[in-house]
Amino acid sequence: MARRKSQLIALLTLISCLFRAAPLLADELKPFTSDGCSAFPDGTLQQQSLWVNCCIRHDLAYWQGGTYEQRAQADKALQSCVVQAGEDQVADLMLAGVRVGGSPYWPTPFRWGYGWSFGRGYKPVTNDERLQIQTQLTQLRLLLDSLSQTLSADRP
Repeated sequence: MARRKSQLIALLTLISCLFRAAPLLADELKPFTSDGCSAFPDGTLQQQSLWVNCCIRHDLAYWQGGTYEQRAQADKALQSCVVQAGEDQVADLMLAGVRVGGSPYWPTPFRWGYGWSFGRGYKPVTNDERLQIQTQLTQLRLLLDSLSQTLSADRP
């Protein structure tokens, strides 16, 4: 009886240690995705893709995640990019939208740090995570280069 009790305590201790160690295990970064400007138009009626490139760059920053300050910088960069496209009022509206809707605490596919599992919040990217980001970006670059070459070869 005492031996069985000791084995049970040892097993429960091991399970407890595994659960406590789980958050320490590295999260795996999902491949980069972008839906353009999410719940916002990608441009005007006349120029339907006018600022979509700004949104894709913004998505790249949001996919990676990081600190609160990095998010604020990404949002300001989005605003600045849309201003450079000649749309000051749209830029201000977009900034307000991403500040409210892009929180890492919303379970949305466009939240801050959406490349990582939900619940990451604001925290610096670790060296291991940075390596995952670089690997994913390299794979994305290779894919885009391949697509570009294919499209160029198909042109008359």
